[in-house]
Amino acid sequence: MIAVVMLVGAFAFLEILRGTVLGASARAGEVRAEELAGQVEAQGPDAVDGLEDEIVQLLSPGGDVEVASEDAPEASPPFAGEPQVSTIDDEPVLVITEELDGGGTLVLGVPIDDEMETLGTVTLLLTVSVPLVVLLVAGITWFVMGRALSPVARITAEVDDITAARLDRRVPVPASGDEIAALAETMNAMLERLDAAASAQRRFISDSSHELRSPLATIRQHAELAQAHPEVTSMTELADVALDEGLRLQGLVDALLLLARLDEGAPSPDEPVDLDDLVLAEASRLRTSGIAVDESGVGPARVHGNPQLLGQLVRNLTDNAARHARRSVAISLTQRDGRVVLMIDDDGDGIPEAQRERVFDRFVRLDEARDRDAGGSGLGLAIVRGVARAAHGVVTIEDAPLGGARFTVTLPAGS
Repeated sequence: MIAVVMLVGAFAFLEILRGTVLGASARAGEVRAEELAGQVEAQGPDAVDGLEDEIVQLLSPGGDVEVASEDAPEASPPFAGEPQVSTIDDEPVLVITEELDGGGTLVLGVPIDDEMETLGTVTLLLTVSVPLVVLLVAGITWFVMGRALSPVARITAEVDDITAARLDRRVPVPASGDEIAALAETMNAMLERLDAAASAQRRFISDSSHELRSPLATIRQHAELAQAHPEVTSMTELADVALDEGLRLQGLVDALLLLARLDEGAPSPDEPVDLDDLVLAEASRLRTSGIAVDESGVGPARVHGNPQLLGQLVRNLTDNAARHARRSVAISLTQRDGRVVLMIDDDGDGIPEAQRERVFDRFVRLDEARDRDAGGSGLGLAIVRGVARAAHGVVTIEDAPLGGARFTVTLPAGS
């Protein structure tokens, strides 16, 4: 691009210079031609015959040379009209014509060898300087861009070596403080997120394997016991164990699949949902388990989302409250200022403030002494947070007036 600009600029400069130089000579020649024409009209052809060091011809109306100065050629020029460049005795001249009042034409040749020499010198300088300037700019550009982009080469080399097993590596951040440094910092932040996600995935896989192994091991142990010592157990006991552990295994698999869908952000139905209907249905279900449920604070509320996922959220929270409650659970649901707020309280031991964020992690049980049937799989609250985020809401924990824990879910209100 620079070469094209330089070439176009050089040609334009030469044309402008040529027009300026030859234009000045043409104006001077036209003045002299008018002066000579006046002399010829006053003195006759003899005014031309005695001229020295000038190229002047008088042409007849037919174009023949009638009188010529000493330095003028005997042949008439093959043109007339505007000033034109010609050659006389291998010398460049600017030919200017002037029509005489009495008929005929006066032709004046203005030597322009100095002007043409100047134009030739400028042409030679441009011919040499333009390529040199282009080469110089190319060299400077190559050097500067090479230095500016060398951090990119180092970043590229480092990124090429980063694999899924080496996400702990980071790209070098140059001290330039420019856009490339910002790019390196952004890439490092991305690698941090990828590393954290990969670590969480590995932990999830490890925990999932452990959780799925437990019911399978229980079923296998009872089956082996029944096979080796049929007198110790019965088919009914074996069937009960297999059914209970199979249901537990199915619950784990269903929960894991649901979490996987939530993590992937898979599209799901988005429709108006009367959340109060879901809450009241779960409250009725809890009463059948012997838990006192206070639902007086439940009012009408509508949200947008997947009704199955929102029902899972409410069920997980009510099951969690019932599991930790001593005697009673309180549920309230309100809609105000474009937000729907669901609060579920229990009168249990509560959750220590330092553990309130951790309980939303997968396979986390705060009371490790509880048996798994009482404590659940450790996935319920993780599903609650995933569903709330999918519905553009949040879940928080605080102390409940009943003495236990209060789970608060805030969702955008629907129309």
